[in-house]
Amino acid sequence: MKFDLHCHTKEGSFDSKVPLSEYLRKYRMLGYDGFMFADHNSYRACKKWAYMRDLPEYSGMTVICGIEYDTKDAGHVLVVLPDGLYPKLLKIRGMRCMKLIRLVHSLGGIVGLAHPFGVASSSAMGFKLMDIKLLEQIDFVEVFNTCEKHDSNYLASELAAKYGLPGTSGTDAHSSKYIGMAWTEIDADITCNVDFIDAIKNGTIISATGIERKDTKKGKAKDHWTGILGYKIYNRGLSKLKMPRRKYMHRKHFRNLSK
Repeated sequence: MKFDLHCHTKEGSFDSKVPLSEYLRKYRMLGYDGFMFADHNSYRACKKWAYMRDLPEYSGMTVICGIEYDTKDAGHVLVVLPDGLYPKLLKIRGMRCMKLIRLVHSLGGIVGLAHPFGVASSSAMGFKLMDIKLLEQIDFVEVFNTCEKHDSNYLASELAAKYGLPGTSGTDAHSSKYIGMAWTEIDADITCNVDFIDAIKNGTIISATGIERKDTKKGKAKDHWTGILGYKIYNRGLSKLKMPRRKYMHRKHFRNLSK
C-alpha cells in the first residue's frame, strides 16, 4: 500500500493551506491508498476526519491520524496512537523526548523522528542532548522528507539502518503543490492507526522514497541562524509558559495508570 506519512492540514496546522478534503481528493487521483496527517501539537483534523470518513466519496482511503509534537530536547517527533486516542497532554508542547516516548508507549502508540538531520532548531540531531539511550527507544525514522536536502535524507537513512529501525517518507506538505512528492510503500493491509502501529512494530517490509523540493526563500530563511534562533526562542518560550499544566497532566496520567 502506498502512503504519504507526513502531511499538515489547514484544519490542524496554522501554517498549512491545504484542507483535509483536498488531500483526500488528490491522493485518490494519484493512486495512493492513503496518507497520514501530523499537525503541530493538534488533533483538530482527526476530529474532522471522524465526521468525513463514512462519506461515499472517501471510501477505500486510509487516513492515519498522527501528530507532530514539539519536544524540548529532540525537535519534532511524529506520534501515532491507537484509533480514537487524543490525549490533551500532546497538545501542550515542550515535553522532553524521553517523557514523550514513555507516555506514547504507555498508550500503545509509536514515535518516530521527523527529518532528524534537518533544521537544527526542530530536528533531533541538532540537539546536543540526543543520546543512544533515547535513540534506542524510537520506533521509526523519517528517512525521506521532501523539504530536506539530499544529504539530510541520506543521513536519516543511515541512522535508521544503524539502529535497525523502519524508515518512512513524507512530503511535510503545507502547500498543495507538494502533494504526491513522497511515498512510503508498506507490505501490509493498512486500514487504520492500529494496523500501521502493528506494521512498524512487527518489522513489516517498508520502502520510502520521493522527490526533493528545490530551494525556496522560506527554506533558506529557516536554515539561517536568525531563523533557527527565532524558532528556539518561540518554542522554548511557549514551553515554559505551559510547563505547570503539562507537568500536572503528565503526573496525573501515570498516577491513573498505576491504579
